[in-house]
Amino acid sequence: MANLTKLAALAGLAMTAAPALAQETGFFDDFDTLDTKRWYVSDGWNNGAHQNCDWSADQVSASGGMLHVGFAPQPKGDRQFRCGELQTRTAFGYGTYEARFKTPAGSGLNAAFFTYIGPQQNKPHDEIDFEVLLRDTSKVDTTTFVNGKSGDGKVGSGQSVPLPHDSASDFITYAFTWEPERIRFYIDGKLVRTMEDPKTIPTNPQRVFFSLWGSDTLTDWMGAFSAVAAPIAMDVDWVAFTPLGQTCAFDGSILCQQGNK
Repeated sequence: MANLTKLAALAGLAMTAAPALAQETGFFDDFDTLDTKRWYVSDGWNNGAHQNCDWSADQVSASGGMLHVGFAPQPKGDRQFRCGELQTRTAFGYGTYEARFKTPAGSGLNAAFFTYIGPQQNKPHDEIDFEVLLRDTSKVDTTTFVNGKSGDGKVGSGQSVPLPHDSASDFITYAFTWEPERIRFYIDGKLVRTMEDPKTIPTNPQRVFFSLWGSDTLTDWMGAFSAVAAPIAMDVDWVAFTPLGQTCAFDGSILCQQGNK
């Protein structure tokens, strides 16, 4: 089901991607402000009948040195809830992707940090995911998609990884290093999963996304939806991309740790 959350990227949004083998400029964003030259905020649509909220620009903001990606009990369009999503305007290739964030909790909700490219940009659907299904904030789902299918050929399959603590109680750093021959996932600097089957390794440059959304229908995956009484948000402390071949670009990067250079 992971791919269902990414289908609303605007087809007309300019793409400044190079081949995945190219070495793009890295970035580190600590969200002192929301840089709209870097980020595009989704607004005014949803990704289909499974989603019980419309993307709304008022659910994405930066304050107090944090990015806030929200979900609110306020109607928009034909949906009873508003939700937040943003994506980079540039697609990036091989390298290390890292973000430190804290989630809310609540059944039927999905808080995600991921990369994605697809038909909206005239590209195959490639994707690399961290998804915290908020019905159980003690774990995170890791998934990849290559040309619209996950590694075992079943859309939405993946692997759950235990978190060091409840993601709603404190911040956790999530990272993956994407190379031509493998993807390595890290939680708070600890290697938790390695994927080496070529069928599971995307090859197309992808944009970086954050999103928080809900569903009334995907109950087997996300749990029965429990309506929120007040706005909630996923709080992102920082996000970074370091191109493959570069090391230790900022304090706190997994690339600064012994064995991850």
